[in-house]
Amino acid sequence: MYKIVTRRQLNDAVVLMEIDAPYIAAKAEAGQFIIYRVDEKGERVPLTIADYDREKGTITIIFQVVGASTTELSRLNEGDYIHDVVGPLGVATEYDEGIKRVAVVGGGVGCAIAYPQAKKLHSMGVEVDLIAGFRSKDIVILEDEMGKASSHLHICTDDGSYGYHGFVTNKLQELIDGGAKFDEVIAIGPVPMMKFVCKVTKPYDIKTLVSLNPIMIDGTGMCGGCRVTVDGKIKYACVDGPDFDGQKVDFDELMRRNSTYKEQEKAHLCRLTGGVR
Repeated sequence: MYKIVTRRQLNDAVVLMEIDAPYIAAKAEAGQFIIYRVDEKGERVPLTIADYDREKGTITIIFQVVGASTTELSRLNEGDYIHDVVGPLGVATEYDEGIKRVAVVGGGVGCAIAYPQAKKLHSMGVEVDLIAGFRSKDIVILEDEMGKASSHLHICTDDGSYGYHGFVTNKLQELIDGGAKFDEVIAIGPVPMMKFVCKVTKPYDIKTLVSLNPIMIDGTGMCGGCRVTVDGKIKYACVDGPDFDGQKVDFDELMRRNSTYKEQEKAHLCRLTGGVR
């Protein structure tokens, strides 16, 4: 049983939890994830480790309430217990030696995963531009934390209600055009966003890592749901990744697979929300 030490509501749909898990905290690194079950009959759900504190023996997860399992998790409070937390899983992010400046690009809840990447690089003395994109000001999360974990924080909103008015790709292009020399770009967020970040960086031959955690289901390589074609070969995001060279990922294939049940999902009436799609 894993005790919830801290619980914070970051916006209407996003929750942060700090969990007592000393064995996981002792080995966790940026890019890795855990699998939780709320109770013994619960669904196994993978979530990226957003932060860890080795001295306190805690890990932090940040999740969006979108279905039955995350709804059940969100109902727990400080002092309550999660039945299972397994990890750290996945391959930790590997950084090239000698890198001096990196752009970390996060989209929406993906910023919860971009944050530990930026924090790790910043602690290594790397100059970090953290570009965080949201639809509007009211759903911005982790602004203070991201500011401390970066050299330059760029908040972007689609509607212009806060920070830079435009997409993260527009801001990244603007920085490159302005003379920023990035040794590497790390993109984490919706699959289309990661695809277009790679389109921005490709003409400049900038190494671009993408985190393919959005397609994970089982988290152990058994279900095959997270398979993706990378450099013409089949890989599994949960055991071979979640980080991959974005220029080698077949994003078109990945997006087609993600939309396989699009029509069924449109027609589904969610019992958790009283029939609201």
